[in-house]
Amino acid sequence: MIALILCHFALAACAPPLVRRLGRYAFVVLALPPAATTVWAATEWGGTEAGRAVTWSWEWIGTYDVSLALRLDALAELMVLLAAGVGALVLLYCASYFTDRSPQLAPFAGNLLAFAGAMLGLVLADDLITLYVFWELTTVFSYLLIGHTSERKQNRRSALQALTVTTLGGLAMLVGFLILGEAAGTYRISEIVADPPEATLAVSVAVVLVLCGALSKSAIWPFSLWLPNAMAAPTPVSAYLHAAAMVKAGVYLVARLAPAFADVPVWRPVVLVLGGATMLLGGWRALRLHDLKLVLAYGTVSQLGFLTVLAGAGNRNAALAAAALILGHALFKAALFLVIGIVDHATGTRDLRKLSGLARTMPYVCGVAVLAAASMAALPPLLGFAAKEAAFDALQHGDTVDRWLLAVAVAGSVLTVAYTLRFVWGAFARKPGVADTPAHHVGAALLAPPAVLAVAGLVLGPGVGWTDRLFAAYADAFPAPAHPYHLALWHGFGTALLLSAVTWAGGAVLFAGRTTVTRISRRVAWPTADSVFGHILLGLERVALQVTGFVQRGSLSGYLAITLMVMLSGQLAVLVTDQPWEGAVAPRLWDAPLQGAVAVLTCAAALSCLTVSRRMKAVVLAGLTGYGAALLFVVQGAPDLALTQFCVETVSMIVFVLVLRRLPVRFEESIGTWRRALRIPVALGAAATVGMAVWVAGAARIAEPAGAAMVKEVEHHGLKDVVATILVDLRAWDTMGESAVLAAAAIGVTSLIYLHRRGEATMSREELQGETAWALSGRRLSGLPEGDDNAPERSWLAAGSTLAPEHRSIVFEVVARLLFHPILVLSLYLLFCAENMPGGGFVAGLVAGLGLITRYLAGGRFELAEAAPLQPGLFTGLGLFVSTGVALGGLAEGTVLHAWTYHGHLPLFGDFHLSTSVLFDFGVYLLVLGVVLDIVRALGAKVDRQIERAAGALTPAADTGKGEPQQ
Repeated sequence: MIALILCHFALAACAPPLVRRLGRYAFVVLALPPAATTVWAATEWGGTEAGRAVTWSWEWIGTYDVSLALRLDALAELMVLLAAGVGALVLLYCASYFTDRSPQLAPFAGNLLAFAGAMLGLVLADDLITLYVFWELTTVFSYLLIGHTSERKQNRRSALQALTVTTLGGLAMLVGFLILGEAAGTYRISEIVADPPEATLAVSVAVVLVLCGALSKSAIWPFSLWLPNAMAAPTPVSAYLHAAAMVKAGVYLVARLAPAFADVPVWRPVVLVLGGATMLLGGWRALRLHDLKLVLAYGTVSQLGFLTVLAGAGNRNAALAAAALILGHALFKAALFLVIGIVDHATGTRDLRKLSGLARTMPYVCGVAVLAAASMAALPPLLGFAAKEAAFDALQHGDTVDRWLLAVAVAGSVLTVAYTLRFVWGAFARKPGVADTPAHHVGAALLAPPAVLAVAGLVLGPGVGWTDRLFAAYADAFPAPAHPYHLALWHGFGTALLLSAVTWAGGAVLFAGRTTVTRISRRVAWPTADSVFGHILLGLERVALQVTGFVQRGSLSGYLAITLMVMLSGQLAVLVTDQPWEGAVAPRLWDAPLQGAVAVLTCAAALSCLTVSRRMKAVVLAGLTGYGAALLFVVQGAPDLALTQFCVETVSMIVFVLVLRRLPVRFEESIGTWRRALRIPVALGAAATVGMAVWVAGAARIAEPAGAAMVKEVEHHGLKDVVATILVDLRAWDTMGESAVLAAAAIGVTSLIYLHRRGEATMSREELQGETAWALSGRRLSGLPEGDDNAPERSWLAAGSTLAPEHRSIVFEVVARLLFHPILVLSLYLLFCAENMPGGGFVAGLVAGLGLITRYLAGGRFELAEAAPLQPGLFTGLGLFVSTGVALGGLAEGTVLHAWTYHGHLPLFGDFHLSTSVLFDFGVYLLVLGVVLDIVRALGAKVDRQIERAAGALTPAADTGKGEPQQ
């Protein structure tokens, strides 16, 4: 089973080269997987009708008992034959329907075959989560197929509408699946149906949510609006997705779950009322339309309502009739859609007012259409008649509700006969006053697929008894009635036959008075669902604009206040409702009084941020809170965390300062007194609530802390630095993911600054024709001697001569020059000593980055170019490569990130050992160094260059960016 599904997707991926090589005949090759699936399903017929099931499973999420489980039973057998058999015929039909010059033929072919694979997985799924995955795959592929001709606005709108409606229903269904799975203790569908959970309130809610997904997929009112609009898709899509496959998914789900949940109080009212209403509304609307595809589309909506009623009625005979009608509907409706494609292909129109005389021009096409239409109108001896007889008999012998449904079914069947006659008359009859429609010849290959489907309906009418055992194997999941029904073409004269005769006569009368019926229908027409949907979207857009205009006011403090207030209200509601502090252990205020003093000072710095108006002061105060947290780590005895926090805060402060060069000194936002006064209580309330939540979470711990086991594991290997070992060994996978996120975030931020190019040319001092950005920020100081530009000048930095004298600090230059190399050595020391002392790749990279930042602050962008001539991307990419390579290297031992240690001896250094953790940390070191260098070049050197360009201090070549290579 899984191999057949994968073959669909694998060959779908090969559709582009196949279409390029074979043209439209690639569809013949693409039809092989569904054809093979049909043959396989046919070979399993005997086992499934005997009640046996073919199963396959693979554990997916073992913790939650979620598996990729497939199961072929009687109901799945029926749906597989439809999805695969009709799919193979439609693909063969496409080989004649399209031409080699048809636009976007390769994507269409791949999407159609992939949809067939997704539909096959959906009907075979025996796990709720697996079913949902394939369910959404059919939604995505149907969106692509409906919007195939994306140049047309109607196709784009119809595809988006179908995606919106079915996806919303699918999300609701997912929630229902999760509730059902938890209530039943398993997500295996066969087990849930065999032993359904008790009908509690939660289960009732879950059933309603699941029905939302099923009814939206099968276009049941009020979700029926998307199906008629989906007729904008090519005819093969309409024949397959909207007659035999996708729209049957909702009916299939109702039929699958009905044995377990038909007795839940909310099931029958939802399914029967909405299904019956859909049958009447769809059939009535089909009587006044002129597009042949729309006539069949609304007819499909009507038939889906009838199928939903039968599948959800909750009794054995109705389920048997539902299975027969599912088969019959797929055969005649897919055939009729394909016939419409032939008519449109041969005449260039689908408007029944313009078609005339095609019965003589295209007799074979007319014969196929009449045969399929007779089955749709339930005329003997076709399969549609046998299925309709079974439905009438099942509803006739049911309870009071079933007899009301029988009246609805009869009325809906009258409408079915009427629009069937209107379809055949409109497509093929000769109309007075309308000239015969010219039509070109239709090849046998194009007519063969609908002919096979129509003939199958004719053969299975007298041979419907062949399917009785298979359908009964599914229907017997319901309680056995006193008189079980058996499928047969003829059950003698009785009430069911009389009702069928009434439907034929009533339909003929409605067709005879079609002019009056159309006029009355137009006069009493209610707003179309499509119009209602459009007004809902328009109203939603207007509300969104109003809400956005009210909330998004360009105030960062306002956004933060809204975020904090929402968090505050949500957390307070939980705390007040659950009162989790009852029985909790009172927290210790501190382990040492020094912690309390540091915490008070940190809080005072944080509160001071609320009242400042200067950006620089706010940055300093915010930085003090970070340093305060680092001091708390020091007092608590966590040197690793403290060292990292100090480095992070230092780098952050410098980055803020670099950014502030391009911002006003003061905050531009005008804040009133009442808003300023509101900040403090909001901040205090949010802080208190978060603190309370953290204390409650810590006090509610019932499991043993994981830290003890990690400390024991580290000590077992003779290591001392628990934090570093956890990051690069026990949780190295998390560290690698976080490193990748860090790199992506840094690249994204700096790309916004570079805007057009991610790289800089070699920053040569010759490009300057004036002063640097460090000399443009202020006036020259009076009283300073003006030196001779040509005179030799001693400089402690490589690019010190590019700085203006009044902006130079000899002390800073000397310190920067003397400390730069020791800082780099210190970073390497922190990198390699992390196993037994504070350090690690992350903090070592930050320290090395601080060394480069020191050179930049002392000498500007040219000094940074001398200190780090390589591109930051080289360090970032190399770091990711090393870390990932170390991680994947463990596959040699069978496990990703498998740890190993190498012990060796060097003549001068003595004994040494090299482990994967050190190599992994080295990758982190390079990555962090690259990220810091990238940010400094972006926020420092790049901004310097922009300032110099604005002041005209660059040469014309540099000003035009000719020296900046693209990367």
